[in-house]
Amino acid sequence: MASTLRRRALGAADNSSESSTPAPTPRDESPVKSGDKVKIIHHERPQKMRKRRNTFIFLLGSLFGLIAAGLLAKNNDLIDLPEIGELSMDSFLDVLPAGLITDMKDLVKGERDFVDSYDSFAVGMKARSEGLGVYHPVIMIPGVISTGLESWGTSNISRPYFRKRLWGSWTMMKALVMDKDIWKKHIMLDKKTGLDPPNIKLRAAQGFDATDFFITGYWIWSKILENLASLGYDPTNSFTAAYDWRLSYQNLELRDQYFTRLKSYIELAHQFSGHKVVLTSHSMGSQVLFYFFHWVASPQGGGGGDDWVDRHVEAWINISGCMLGAVKDVTAILSGEMRDTAQLNTFAVYGLEKFLNKDERAEIFRAMPGMSSMLPIGGDAVWGNLTWAPDDQPGQKNSFGSFLNFRRGANWTMPESNFTVSNAMQYMMETADDWYRDQIQKSYSQGVAHTSAEVEANELDHRKWVNPLETRLPLAPNLKIYCFYGVGKPTERAYYYRTPEFPGFTNLNATIDTGLTVDEIDHGVIMGEGDGTVNLLSTGYMCSKGWHMKRYNPAGVKITVVEMPHEPERFNPRGGPNTADHVDILGRQTLNELVLRVVAGKGYMIEDNVISNIHEYANKVKIYEEEEEK
Repeated sequence: MASTLRRRALGAADNSSESSTPAPTPRDESPVKSGDKVKIIHHERPQKMRKRRNTFIFLLGSLFGLIAAGLLAKNNDLIDLPEIGELSMDSFLDVLPAGLITDMKDLVKGERDFVDSYDSFAVGMKARSEGLGVYHPVIMIPGVISTGLESWGTSNISRPYFRKRLWGSWTMMKALVMDKDIWKKHIMLDKKTGLDPPNIKLRAAQGFDATDFFITGYWIWSKILENLASLGYDPTNSFTAAYDWRLSYQNLELRDQYFTRLKSYIELAHQFSGHKVVLTSHSMGSQVLFYFFHWVASPQGGGGGDDWVDRHVEAWINISGCMLGAVKDVTAILSGEMRDTAQLNTFAVYGLEKFLNKDERAEIFRAMPGMSSMLPIGGDAVWGNLTWAPDDQPGQKNSFGSFLNFRRGANWTMPESNFTVSNAMQYMMETADDWYRDQIQKSYSQGVAHTSAEVEANELDHRKWVNPLETRLPLAPNLKIYCFYGVGKPTERAYYYRTPEFPGFTNLNATIDTGLTVDEIDHGVIMGEGDGTVNLLSTGYMCSKGWHMKRYNPAGVKITVVEMPHEPERFNPRGGPNTADHVDILGRQTLNELVLRVVAGKGYMIEDNVISNIHEYANKVKIYEEEEEK
């Protein structure tokens, strides 16, 4: 196998040497020649952000992340894993550029030390010793990409992968490397229908195994599961409601009857235990749950009536919920890029582009309509205009509201002006294929409802149900909502774009200007506040301000907000027990303590703890109570 891989790598190298493709501009060298007229917009911030040293698994679970997961295994030889066959990690790494894996070796050592030393069960055992125990049933709704997807197809191309995971396993790595085209056919949905392509059938894995680990050595929900078990929970009173995160929410019900099943899980758990259910969601899972609250009450959906949530749900634990989307979703769909890809070193970029180039990544993201549910919500009222944004900092020369910025070289074809978030969304839709635009416009809405009448009317429009600025919380006065999220980790907020280096070799109209690193611009990316993935405005606005407005919370549901500072251990790649990273927060000691307190019926003891400037930013957002409309 190793020799075969070497022959393929050498063959690829020979072919590339004969290609007529022009030599690329060095990554850290500006593509603008002397004499070109260039407009550069500078940002001045009080404190310069520290450049990241390590690159972690990014949204698509790229090859870089898969290599990391492989290295995390106790045994570097993967021969014993049946999914891999005769492929070993040594033979796999043997054909890749050394630079692609250099940084990951430091990550591996720290992750092994963390796994060996951090006793996750201790949080649950401590809570149990304090008198906490099983009380409310728990149902967990995971975030984007964290649910494994397995093949149930029986066509010729699917049979080798029958009941094997093509997302979230070693089989995924093997298929991506050895059968990339087959893997893409499975992972992408039909572009016209947004459902299964012909002769392809991928389904979400079920049970706790679906979400505890993304791949060997990279935990997601396992820490929370371990602590729930320490408190006395087991599969009879705790469940994972895994879903196919590629699907639009309407198609989740159409194809998988997901919301019908979730409704049944909640009703049965309530009936058998005698206690209302605690729903715990993370990231995109919070959007899914918010949509469910509308679906379950609506005659167009579950038909449970406006009091269904109040009768069956005790609390909603909203962990790092991207309630207003994430700005990085725009660049992922527009050009298949984000901070994680833009700031990779040259060799890592080479390896990633060889396996999944920008065109392929953009196509894959667009062929997963569920991902587009996380496009930014609220437009310029939330994210700002070209001269203003609510989260702008004192002394900042140019606003975060100038979301996509364009350098203009002599031979570049770029838009005449920079884009706000709203402009960028419009540009993305205008330049996208008809099939993508149709899928998104019939599935989602990113607007703002300014009156109670608009909000109530939107209860009849399923496209609005994912948007908390166009619809309300359930009419459940006894419901409690706990917003737990991280702060203090630099999060991408704006970008510089340029014409692709070789326009004739790509279908993309623009790409991140990775050659631009000056002042606060790092490889074309400008950072703001958040948890490393989701912006603070998205995780915090609805919890701190939006749901305190009458039209968005007419029943007066109690909201408790606990922000957690990002205080990672220096040599721990997952941050340790005090991390507030978007994913790694699921292993944070404080978060686990709070979750256990809520499920044990002691959530009333939790008090607000806001340490960021979210109240200041929220008050600057241009959304007001009806009597205050300006």
